Amino acid sequence: MTKRNGLKWQLPFLLLLIIGTVWILRKQAPYQTDQGLVFGTMYKITYQSEENLKADIEAELQKVDCSLSPFNKQSVITHINNNTDMRTDSLFDYVFNLARKVSEETHGAFDITVAPLVNAWGFGFKNAARIDSATIDSLRQFVGFEKIRLEDGKIIKHDSRTMLDCSAIAKGFGVDCVARLLDRKGVRNYMIDIGGELVMKGENAQMATWRIGINKPIDDSLAVNQELQTVLQVTGVGLATSGNYRNFYYKDGKKYAHTIDPRTGYPIQHNILSATVVANDCATADAYATAFMVLGLDSAKAICDAHPELDAYFIYTQEDGKMDVYYTEGMEKYIVR
Repeated sequence: MTKRNGLKWQLPFLLLLIIGTVWILRKQAPYQTDQGLVFGTMYKITYQSEENLKADIEAELQKVDCSLSPFNKQSVITHINNNTDMRTDSLFDYVFNLARKVSEETHGAFDITVAPLVNAWGFGFKNAARIDSATIDSLRQFVGFEKIRLEDGKIIKHDSRTMLDCSAIAKGFGVDCVARLLDRKGVRNYMIDIGGELVMKGENAQMATWRIGINKPIDDSLAVNQELQTVLQVTGVGLATSGNYRNFYYKDGKKYAHTIDPRTGYPIQHNILSATVVANDCATADAYATAFMVLGLDSAKAICDAHPELDAYFIYTQEDGKMDVYYTEGMEKYIVR
């Protein structure tokens, strides 16, 4: 058989293969995108499904809000902060125990009892107080994980003035809850984004691994700057970024950032501009990203060394004021530019 005759036999099979591939692609479920407001921020969820799942997604997010939002007057955490008789639920218990674990691992740099200090500095769920060193010292008396415990579905406080704020972990936990919902629904390809905290699984609509950009940490309280520092290609993980270039204010010529060190009571002044963390779940990534902002670069590196399951990308300022980056060895596999 000549090469030309062989090619004649092959062409019909190639044509059938192409037609079959196109047919399969057309038969695949479409990608849908749902978005809205939750936890005081935007959510955007892209997923492959014949069925639109927005109602189920928002119902799942509402459960998290009813458990962990201090802005919801009927939530579990609000009742705890108001010292009313309220039993916790399974969502609150999970977040509380994870928060305690991260607090212990970071030597108190992450602490959900920081609420009185966050409120006092004007970044919380209550009006700002007139702040001075005496106020800070007073508030610190009832801040600290050692001053509360979870016992038989009840939060026991050493001091009734202790209040909780889960904002540095609740968004990540909300992402995880939606991811578990989509998993239960049999969705294999999705990206969940709540205020920049994300979980990605499978592939995007172009049948490629999801790509996520990390913004350059430029002071931008209106969130109009979208200049990218780097791009990550990730799937099957949770990712969170914490930074002080979006949520801050100036008073008497001084900048006050929203991340408060629970150990000192003051806004952080470290050299880290933003911390991006990749972990097995988004709640863990969310909590550690905040803790790393509090700890500073050297201590954050030490935590990463002790926890190989975490990967991190830090943007920081050198002593001469120039911006630089540091990332863990495991982070390198995600970086595409």
